[in-house]
Amino acid sequence: MMRDETGRIDRSCARRVALAYPASYRVGMSSLGLQTIYRSIQTSGTMCCERFFLPEGAAGWERGEAPCSVESGARLGEFPVVAFSIAWELELIDLLRMLHWAGIPPLREERDERHPIVVAGGPLTFSNPRLLLPFIDVVVVGEADTLARKVLERLFEDDSRGGALEVVSTMPHVMVPSAQSTGDGTPSRCDASQLPAWGPIRTPHTELRDMFLVEAVRGCSRACHYCVMRRGSSGGMRVVPSARILEAIPAGATRVGLVGASVTDHPEIERVVREIVARGMSLGLSSLRADRLDAGLVDALRRGGYKTLTTAMDGASERLRERVERRTTEAHLRQAAKLCRGAGIGRLKLYLMVGLPTETEEDIDECAGLVKDLSRLVPITLGVSPFCAKRNTPLDGASFAGISVVERRLERLRRRLAGAAEVRATSVRWAWVEHVLSQGGEAEGRAVLGAARAGGGFGAYRAELMRLGHKPEPG
Repeated sequence: MMRDETGRIDRSCARRVALAYPASYRVGMSSLGLQTIYRSIQTSGTMCCERFFLPEGAAGWERGEAPCSVESGARLGEFPVVAFSIAWELELIDLLRMLHWAGIPPLREERDERHPIVVAGGPLTFSNPRLLLPFIDVVVVGEADTLARKVLERLFEDDSRGGALEVVSTMPHVMVPSAQSTGDGTPSRCDASQLPAWGPIRTPHTELRDMFLVEAVRGCSRACHYCVMRRGSSGGMRVVPSARILEAIPAGATRVGLVGASVTDHPEIERVVREIVARGMSLGLSSLRADRLDAGLVDALRRGGYKTLTTAMDGASERLRERVERRTTEAHLRQAAKLCRGAGIGRLKLYLMVGLPTETEEDIDECAGLVKDLSRLVPITLGVSPFCAKRNTPLDGASFAGISVVERRLERLRRRLAGAAEVRATSVRWAWVEHVLSQGGEAEGRAVLGAARAGGGFGAYRAELMRLGHKPEPG
C-alpha cells in the first residue's frame, strides 16, 4: 500500500510515536484528523511517527494479529508512546483489541514502565472523553491540531512513565487519570490562523480513493439539538478564506474533498467549487445543507462529478425538525429534488433519524408521503439511522426509543415506500449500544472491555450493559 501513496512525509528520529487508528487502513487514511496529526508530528522537527491500523479481517480477542506499522513493519508495543485517534463510541472495542494484540494491557492501571504511554484524541473527546479513562493514560480533548504535538513533545521530557504523565497533567484540555487530573473535559479550540487542516497523503486504497482532503469550515453556525458540533459546543463556525483553501490544493490532485460540519454555509462555496472544477478536478463535499442549495451550486457540483446529491432531512416531519432546530423544511427538500432533476443529477440521497423524542407513527407517515412525492421528480435513497443522544447537546439525557419501537417504525416506513424509494437503515441493535456508551462513563467503558473479552458480538455487549442497569427497551 505504501508504494501507492502520494505526499507521504518520510522521517525517522529517536523520539518515535506510534500513530494509530482503530479501524482498517482503508477507513483510517480517510480521516482528515489522523492525517493532520501525522503532518504535525512529521514536520515538528522533534519527533517522528509510524502509522498503525486494525489488521484486515481482525476480530475476536485471543487470536488477533499484532498490529504492525505501515512504514517499517515494527510492532505497536515497541514504541514509547502510542497515540490513537478515535472518532466514535463503537471504535473503542477495536482500540482495546489493538492494545491487547500488541501485548499492551488495555487497562491503564495494569501498565507499568515496560509499557508505552497511551494517548487518545479525536472527535469522541468532544462528546464523551470519560468513556476512555479506564484505558487511556492521556486524553487530549477537543481540537488537537497543535495541542497534540505539544502534549507528545512534553511526554518525552521525562524518562520515567510517572514523571512524563505528571508533566502533561497540568496542561489545559488534557485529562491524565493517574494524576487525578481529569479537569472539566472542556475541548480545546484551534486558532483560526492554523486553518485549514489538510491531509498530505493521497492513496487509492481508501474509502475516498485518491482524494485530497482540505477543510472549508471548522465548527458550525447552526444549533441542531442532536449535534455535538452545533455552534454552542464547537465555538461557532470559523470560515477558512477561499484563497487559503485553494492554495492548499496541490497541482497533482485529481479529486478534492471539502471537509467540515457545514461546508455549504461557507459564504463563497460556489466560487471555491467552480475554481476546483476549472482546474480539471472532481470533488466531494462532506455536508450539503438543503437550504443552501441553488441552481448555480448544484450545476457546479454536477460539473465536478456529482451523480448523487446527498443532504439531510433528519427529523421525519416538519414538527420534529422544528423541535430540534433543524432548519431544513419540506420546501427545501422539494427544491433539492427539483434542482437535482434540472441539473441532470441522477439521484437524491436523504439522511433521516428515526426515534427522536416525541416521534409518533404520524411523523413517519408524513415522511413517507414527502419522500413519495420527491421520488416522482428524482430517484430517492433514504439513509436511516436511529437517534442516539450525545453528551454536550440539548438532547443529552434523552432516552433511546427502544429497539422494538424503532424497528417497527422502520418497517412502517419501508412498507409505505415500497416501490417508491430505496430505504437503507443502520443496525438498530448497535444504535442502542452506541446510545448507552455515548451517555456513559468509566463503568460503560469497562463494559466494552468485558464485551471484547466475550467475543465482541451484540449479545456480549447486551449482557455487559444490562448488568449496569441499561435496558434495550423503554420502561
